Amino acid sequence: MRKLLVTSALPYANGSIHLGHLVEYIQTDIWVRYQKMSGNEAYYICADDTHGTPIMLKAEEEKVTPDDLVKRVHQEHDADFKAFNVNFDHFYSTNSIENRELSESIYNSLNDNDKILSKEIDQFFDEAKQMFLPDRFIKGTCPKCKAEDQYGDSCEKCGATYSPTDLKNAYSVLSGTEPIKKKTLHYFFKLSECDEFLKKWTENETLQLEAKNKLKEWFDMGLQDWDISRDAPYFGFEIPNAPGKYFYVWLDAPIGYMASFKKFAKMNNLSFDEYWKKDSTTELIHFIGKDILYFHALFWPATLNYSNYRTPTKIFTHGFLTVNGEKMSKSRGTFITARSYLDHVKDPNFLRYYYATKLNSSMEDLDLNLEDFVAKNNSDLIGKFINIPSRTSGFLGKFFNHELMPLTLIASDEGLALLKKIKESRVAIEEHYEAREFSKLVKFVMQLIEDLNEYISKTEPWKLAKQEQQQKPHSALHEICSICLKSFRILSIFLTPIIPNLCEKIALFYGEEFFDSFNLIEDDVLKIKTYKHLLKRIEQESVDLMINSNSKD
Repeated sequence: MRKLLVTSALPYANGSIHLGHLVEYIQTDIWVRYQKMSGNEAYYICADDTHGTPIMLKAEEEKVTPDDLVKRVHQEHDADFKAFNVNFDHFYSTNSIENRELSESIYNSLNDNDKILSKEIDQFFDEAKQMFLPDRFIKGTCPKCKAEDQYGDSCEKCGATYSPTDLKNAYSVLSGTEPIKKKTLHYFFKLSECDEFLKKWTENETLQLEAKNKLKEWFDMGLQDWDISRDAPYFGFEIPNAPGKYFYVWLDAPIGYMASFKKFAKMNNLSFDEYWKKDSTTELIHFIGKDILYFHALFWPATLNYSNYRTPTKIFTHGFLTVNGEKMSKSRGTFITARSYLDHVKDPNFLRYYYATKLNSSMEDLDLNLEDFVAKNNSDLIGKFINIPSRTSGFLGKFFNHELMPLTLIASDEGLALLKKIKESRVAIEEHYEAREFSKLVKFVMQLIEDLNEYISKTEPWKLAKQEQQQKPHSALHEICSICLKSFRILSIFLTPIIPNLCEKIALFYGEEFFDSFNLIEDDVLKIKTYKHLLKRIEQESVDLMINSNSKD
C-alpha cells in the first residue's frame, strides 16, 4: 500500500473560484479518488492562500478587516468545491497558527544554514498611496523581451523573472502614477547557492519533460536570490526579529500545505513527521498550473531541503483553460465563476466529465468548447452510458422481480465474453488513471460502453419481452438484461473518480451506498431497485444564460 499526501495549488482568497481554477482541482480530485479506490492511503490537502497586499486592499475597499474577508471567502470557496465534488480531506487557511509557527521555524532553520541574506535595496514606492509596491502592483515593459504591461516579478510572455526595478516604463497599478525608487532593508533566500542541489534534484522523474526543459532555461539564465520580505503595511506574518518586515506571501503559501496537513494530522491522530521528515518514504505529490512552476520547482524544494524537510516526490503541471479557443474573457462572458455554472447548468458531473475527456499528463492548455460541451455530455453520458439501464432495467422489474441472474447460471457465451472483457479492462483503466491520461481513459471506457450498447441492439431484449407477455419468463431475456446491468455496474465503478455524484446514484440503484473500491467489480450483484431518472440533458439555453450572467461591458 502506498501512502500519498496530495495537494492542489492554494486558491487566492481575494476572489471567486472560476472554471479555470476547477481544471486543477477536478484533475487532482480524480487522481486522489483513483488512489483511494485502488487501496492506497491518500490524503488530499489544500488551503486558502490568504496573505498579501491584494487581500489587505480588498478588505479596505469592502470596509472589513482582512481576517473577516478571508473567513468569508473561505466559506464561499469551501461551498463551491463541495458542490463540484472536490473531496479535500482537509481544506484550511494559510492564516493559521500552524502556518505561522512553521513559517517562523523554517525561516529560522534557513537562517541557521546561512541561506538568508539581508541587504538594503531600491524598491518602488507609490507616493500617492504612501506605500512600497509589491511586484504584482507594478507593471511595465519586460527588460528581456520588451513585452508591455508585464508584472513586476515575471513576464507572462517570455517567462523571464527579474526585479521590479528592472522593468522599463514602470507604473503603479494602484494609482497609475510613476513610482519612485526608495531604499529599504529586505531579506533574501540565497537561491543562487542552491543551483547544484536543484540541478541534481531535477535529474530524477519528479517533473514532466516540458517542465524540465523550462527549468533548464532558468538554470541557463542563472538563479537569482529570492526576496522573501515585504514592508508594512502588509497582511501576513511578521518576520522574527524584524519589526515592520513581513514574509512575502509566496514564502508562507506553500508552507500552507504543511500547515494544513499538520492540523489534519492532529485531528486524525496521524504522524506529521511521517509525511514531512527528511527521509520520509511516503509520497508528496503537488498538482499545479504552469504559471507557478518556478515557485514549486525551484524555491519550494530548496526551501524544504535547507530547512531539513523532505522534498516533493512528483510535481504534476497542467496548462491553462481556454473557452471556445480563446483566453477567458469577462467581456465575452467566458470568465465563468463556479457559482454561475451551478446556478445555470447546475450538474457538476457534466463539467467533471468534459474536463476528463480533455485532460492528459502534459502541460498543454485545455479548451472548453461550449457547443462541444453540450453535445458530448448529452451524447456520451445520456445517449450511451445512462442509456444502458434505461433500456434494460424495466424488463427485470416487470418479469423477474428486479433480480439479476447469478453468473453461474448464465449460459450465453457472447454475454459472458463481453462481461469478462469489461472486467479485465481494469488493468488498462488503472494505468490510465495513474498516468493522468484521463482523456485516453474516457475514450477507452466509452468504447466498452458502445460495445455494450451494440450488444443490446443485437440481442433486442424488447422483442423477447413481447414474447414474455404470452408465455412463461424467458431465460434469454433474463440473461441479456443481467449481463447488461452487471456490466453497467462495473463501468460505473471505473468512472466513479470522474463522476462520483452520478455514480453514487447508480450505486443506490444496486442497493449499495457508494462505490469505494475497484475490487467491487468482483462482486456478483443479484438485485436492483426500480430505475429512476439519473441525469437530465443539458439545454443550450442554460449555457447561454450562464454566459450572459458573466458578461461585463
